[in-house]
Amino acid sequence: MKVFLIHVRDPQFYALPAKTRAKNGNIRVMGFPPIGIMSLSAVLKRAGHECVMFDQANPDTPNEFIVEEIKRQEPALVGLSFLSTTSYPYAKILARQIRASSPKVKLAFGGVFASLNAPLVKMQCPEVDFVCRGDGEQLLLDLLERLDDPTDVPSVTWMKDGQVVNNPNRKTERNLDQWPFPDRESLPLDFIESMPLDVPAVLSMERFTTMQTSRGCPWSCVFCDIPIFNEGKWRSRSPQHVVEEFKHLQKLGYGAVYFVDDHFLLQPKRIEAICTGLNEAEVTIQWGCEGRVDSVAQHLFPAMAKAHCRTLMFGLESGSQKMLDRLRKEQTLAEVETAVTNAKQAGIEIVHGFFVVGLPDETIDDMKSTFDFAARLPLDTFGFNRLCVYRGTPLWQEYVKRGLLDEATDWYKYFKCSAIDPTCLPGEVINDVRRAGLRRLFIYKLMHYPLQTFRLLRRFLRYMPVRDVAYLLMKPFLGKKSGATKSEVLSRAVEHGQLKDDAAMLTQISDERLDHVLQESRAERLRIQQEAMGLHDCSEHAATPTH
Repeated sequence: MKVFLIHVRDPQFYALPAKTRAKNGNIRVMGFPPIGIMSLSAVLKRAGHECVMFDQANPDTPNEFIVEEIKRQEPALVGLSFLSTTSYPYAKILARQIRASSPKVKLAFGGVFASLNAPLVKMQCPEVDFVCRGDGEQLLLDLLERLDDPTDVPSVTWMKDGQVVNNPNRKTERNLDQWPFPDRESLPLDFIESMPLDVPAVLSMERFTTMQTSRGCPWSCVFCDIPIFNEGKWRSRSPQHVVEEFKHLQKLGYGAVYFVDDHFLLQPKRIEAICTGLNEAEVTIQWGCEGRVDSVAQHLFPAMAKAHCRTLMFGLESGSQKMLDRLRKEQTLAEVETAVTNAKQAGIEIVHGFFVVGLPDETIDDMKSTFDFAARLPLDTFGFNRLCVYRGTPLWQEYVKRGLLDEATDWYKYFKCSAIDPTCLPGEVINDVRRAGLRRLFIYKLMHYPLQTFRLLRRFLRYMPVRDVAYLLMKPFLGKKSGATKSEVLSRAVEHGQLKDDAAMLTQISDERLDHVLQESRAERLRIQQEAMGLHDCSEHAATPTH
């Protein structure tokens, strides 16, 4: 059978750099590759099916193009994959466009948000035939055999005789080695490695991709839905399988890989075996991963560095122990300091800290403690995001019990906690304290870690205009009315009229307004990208030496 797989994106999580073409002619995207549909494509092709992939980041294949291709090629199934609440509005619009053009094609949703809200998604978006829950590999193969009657396909939500049917969950698959490596070569896009979009800075121009070596996380932080999606289980591929994929990627010319594992640092023997295997195979690809600061694998940080681990990212969250306990992080400030210090002493080049602000019960002093704590840590980069609440998390359940959220009307939305929780600081106060905290942090870093700061800036300056790097440093000192650089706009903005740069608001508007808002978004985004292209061309021309 022929299957179309579409990766639906929230525009704030990718960018199109001014110079959009790679040497091989592919469009270049600053963001993560759609490893979900790439993995499913490899599974389908191995089973003898035909698969065509689309990524909404690709300006050469806008929604209108995808809709026409579906109408022309008539695939048996079209799968729309998306991860988060903020991508759901875009998925709804595209599904309705496809259904209007091709009334008979079978449509399926998949991804974390769809899995956690399957019956509600099916009722709100009747254009979609199936909502697929959890792991998609075997599920998709089974569904293709029973498109007309999926009664016996576990983990599928569908409609029968006017009623939503939620088929039983399939047993969690632990043998992840059985699946082929993702189909990375069939999508005409090249991806640029950058820091997380709260630090919109390019790390390298090596050919970049992502890899998943494990799934799940057994911890239950109040703001995270990963344990619910993975039923509190952690599953991993064997070290041998991971090393073989690295060797495969090196043959294809990749120079950088980032693990999308929720917690890579969980099993020391496995980490040691992966590092040993990479060294023995003479793999030179640089890689990065995420993990918790209470990992018992910290003695392996030197081995990871020797195996070309360049980037290690920790979820640090707060510099107040009271706030860490409120988030149920089950970690201490001493553990944070130890982990970050150990990583830097082991030779990890870039150690990043994720922090959140605007927490329930957080005071101004708690926020100040977070920035002061971050300044004292030997971190290379850091991000401070407002805490948001998503359905499926323990915090969401708390808010429902407190009467701050309504399950019936709010399930498909997400909110900044400060917008709905009276125990949070007001948004303006959070922004003011964050701005002042960043100023103190930057000054402290420049004075106490000058060499570390210089090395990082030198890396950024290899790939970014000087004005953009300078702006990243100066932004906290420029006051409230200063605007974003083109790079930052392209990396972070959601352009849709009056709702610009506020993805939370986009999930809360009515379906009647949604299509109009997204049309405005596309037009504004295109305008900004074209303006950035013009500026880039002018700067290149001005920089050309004369003889």
